[in-house]
Amino acid sequence: MDSVLKGGSVLGKYLITPGDFLKNAGISGMEYMLKMSGARENIDYGIKEQGTVLEDIAEYEYGLWLDVDYAMQADWTGLFFGACVEYYESSTVYRGVLDRIEAILHKIIAGEWKADSNDRDNLKYINDKLLSNSYKSGFDNIRDRVDSAETYIILQNNKLNSRMEEGELKERLEELRTFLNQPICRETFVMKSVVYNYINRFWDGKCFLLRANAKKDMRELFDQDFVKPFKEYIAASHDKDKDMCIDCARPMGNKEKVSIAFMKDMADDLARKKSAFWNCKVDAFLCPACAFVYALSPLGFTLLGNRFAFINTNDSIKGLLTANDKERRNETESDKSEDERYTQWFARMLKRLLDCKLKELSGVQVIIRGTQADDKYNFAVISTDALRIFREKRVQSALEYFGRHPYVKIGAEYINIHESVIMNVIKYKSQTALLDKILKTTFDNPGCISSAFWVYMVMLWSNIVTGNKENGGNVEMNRVAVMNSGFALRAALLAEKGAKDDECLRGTLYQLMNALSTKNAGRFLDIVMRLYSTCKVSSNAEQAGRLMIPSGFVRIINSQDAFEEYGYAFVLGLKGCNMNKKNNDNKEENKEEA
Repeated sequence: MDSVLKGGSVLGKYLITPGDFLKNAGISGMEYMLKMSGARENIDYGIKEQGTVLEDIAEYEYGLWLDVDYAMQADWTGLFFGACVEYYESSTVYRGVLDRIEAILHKIIAGEWKADSNDRDNLKYINDKLLSNSYKSGFDNIRDRVDSAETYIILQNNKLNSRMEEGELKERLEELRTFLNQPICRETFVMKSVVYNYINRFWDGKCFLLRANAKKDMRELFDQDFVKPFKEYIAASHDKDKDMCIDCARPMGNKEKVSIAFMKDMADDLARKKSAFWNCKVDAFLCPACAFVYALSPLGFTLLGNRFAFINTNDSIKGLLTANDKERRNETESDKSEDERYTQWFARMLKRLLDCKLKELSGVQVIIRGTQADDKYNFAVISTDALRIFREKRVQSALEYFGRHPYVKIGAEYINIHESVIMNVIKYKSQTALLDKILKTTFDNPGCISSAFWVYMVMLWSNIVTGNKENGGNVEMNRVAVMNSGFALRAALLAEKGAKDDECLRGTLYQLMNALSTKNAGRFLDIVMRLYSTCKVSSNAEQAGRLMIPSGFVRIINSQDAFEEYGYAFVLGLKGCNMNKKNNDNKEENKEEA
């Protein structure tokens, strides 16, 4: 069917509007499916923002639209299963089995097979996972459609063990590898893991997650419970229907209603608990289209180790989709801790969101859910102040710089500055501890002075925004003037000592940094005055004018914020930052890259 009836008008596009965070995750999951399948953007599907015109759809409506002809012909079940396999495979026991098969085969071929405890553990893992109840039921569904079914049957009757001859073990493992790599085996076994470890964290009691359906074909069940009703619903006229979808408010027939209770932690068993509804009449039903979108929510969340994460915003559909766009996982990700994975993902996603629709953002919701069966949703909101800080041009410039140069080596450890700066803003943490570390590192790695400068700029503009300081540009200029004074003093001191670098100032710089870190303004000023008093004043009038204690220092005695802002600006100048910043930035970036 080429069109859909809505309110009596014929439309060629069906608009899926945003809703709560799970509906939005479903929309994100649908876009991921469409991208994975090669669907044509702006032809088969597209984005409609508020205020834009799209056929007969109201200007105020926005969301993800589908071409109805495409929607009616698409193999949605195949798209869903393919996307789940692509995204989740690396986190399933299927991949773990194949990795262990490869590891054992490598040892046998290299003549390193010893059948030690690690090898025995790997063989036990292969046996246990492939012969689990879920994998057995999956095999029963495909045994008539798969090649070399006897390979699996042999495993059921004769498990792998370390006492086998190397030649026999190698042959059995190679046969298993060939068997498992068949597309139908890959999809079936990966989906068994995905269904019982990931999808059932979001919805349950329906389709292949209904206990009575455990041994039935998963594709047929998904098609029957979600895809077929979805297609029939968007193809039908609903002019005479009286019931309304609780999410999109579109009319639907009595036989089309889907209880929202299949979504976990969204509603109780509505067939038994009706007291929360007026006159005990349950009306929390979804239309088949919204139910289908909700079912896609596991694809909208990002899996980060042992937790799912989603950034939710209703300000812009493009911002929502961009913020949750999935990248291919880094091969070294498994070596990182769970917190590292989360914070790096968050820093990356937030930057995408800010780049996309910066002016419209008023608040961003972050939803986290663990992968354990009893885990619940955890919600956090990025404050308006944090978003205001990220909006500032100087802060955006800093994030762009850190995007190009995210790491600084501090001691033997590489610190992700990009991530640290963003998380400090979000968690209301000062940047001073990070700035201290980088400044002290500049003695051994002068190239990271640019990183120190941009961390300082984020710190400064965080104070400007949260302190509601008017005319932030003038505030920055005052601090930059202090930085230039520090740089002028540096130049004079180095010239006086005939030095090429600031090694001769190391002790003094450490004292200044320690005074800053301990918030000792008196000690800081005492050191600064001694520096100026020991430096000979140039006969050049302009140079002499520069070699004067900055007038802004009178403010630092009574204000902690002013002390940090002026103090770190001065130390940055002493370390080589000066503003005329454009040329300085280019030189320092080239030095760091070299």
